[in-house]
Amino acid sequence: MNKPDFMSMSRVQLRKYILEHREDETAFQIYVDRFKSDSNEIFPAPQTIDDLKNFPELQRQHQQKPNQS
Repeated sequence: MNKPDFMSMSRVQLRKYILEHREDETAFQIYVDRFKSDSNEIFPAPQTIDDLKNFPELQRQHQQKPNQS
């Protein structure tokens, strides 16, 4: 049985997988590691080429924020 590619799953898909496969420690650890963040900021992946136009501005805004320690 091949495991799904957890890194390509959305947060919703990965959560659903974990709830359906509660014994899969690897999937759970990836979920925790992937979504553990101090800032709680999540930027959705671009869906179209036009979406990429927004990324430089989002990156600039993110870099201007002071580090929270």
